[in-house]
Amino acid sequence: MNFYFITNSASVAAYAAKNGVDRLFVDLEILGKDERQGHLNTVISRHTFEDLERVRAAAPSTELVARLNPINPDTRAEVDRAVRCGANTLMLPMFHSASEVELFSSYVAGRAKICLLVETIGAMDTLRDCVAVPGVIEVHIGLNDLHLAMRHAFMFEPLTNGCVEEMARQLREANIPFGIGGVARVGEGMLPAELILSEHARLGSTAAILSRTFHRDAKSVEEIEADMDFCGEVEKLRGAYLRHCESDVAQLLRNQKEVKRLVEEIVRHLQAKTRSDSNS
Repeated sequence: MNFYFITNSASVAAYAAKNGVDRLFVDLEILGKDERQGHLNTVISRHTFEDLERVRAAAPSTELVARLNPINPDTRAEVDRAVRCGANTLMLPMFHSASEVELFSSYVAGRAKICLLVETIGAMDTLRDCVAVPGVIEVHIGLNDLHLAMRHAFMFEPLTNGCVEEMARQLREANIPFGIGGVARVGEGMLPAELILSEHARLGSTAAILSRTFHRDAKSVEEIEADMDFCGEVEKLRGAYLRHCESDVAQLLRNQKEVKRLVEEIVRHLQAKTRSDSNS
């Protein structure tokens, strides 16, 4: 399991790279985010190309992923600059069709790996064609924007309603490695990370983002160390995933049913709260 860690801090990046993180992630996407997520309690990053360069210098041997903006008139320049700043992998968000992926790939021109962030209905519906584009080496299924596009109440609904299941099947058939969403700490939350990781193992996912909840949105190494054993918590996640990979099919299916039950329970709670708020 490859764990992504989103940061624009050089010191935090170096620390994470030494403590179990496989991929550092600088988030340069800004176009359209306020419109899509401005009403939610989600992070809208303000990372810069200068941050990308600093993170690369701080952790020169760690895989460095740069999420760029969706296709726009400046995409070619963004790609060129991200490559110059040292990104190994360029992530394309909010695309809707294979033609956008083809354009992006033509700009990258083999200078970096391409990871597609599937978070629109169009991307989901044209996934086979998108991953056939030369240069695409991996996919990440982004549950946040995808659940918004599908008008779901809860981020993990696509994991239980068959959407992620079908995408995972297509990606396995195409031999394209993929990851799904993010995870918090083992043993926490209404939908515990260890259960989510069971679905990763069942579906064949090999990557996840360490969520803001995982590190409590810490901005410095000092804040991280004051709150948690970072390396220990990463290894708990990795251990849970590996145990699920060794589980038999029957156990994974039991876990799948429990994930579905918990997601449905959370959705009912959210819907009841929405009704209550609208009546008050």
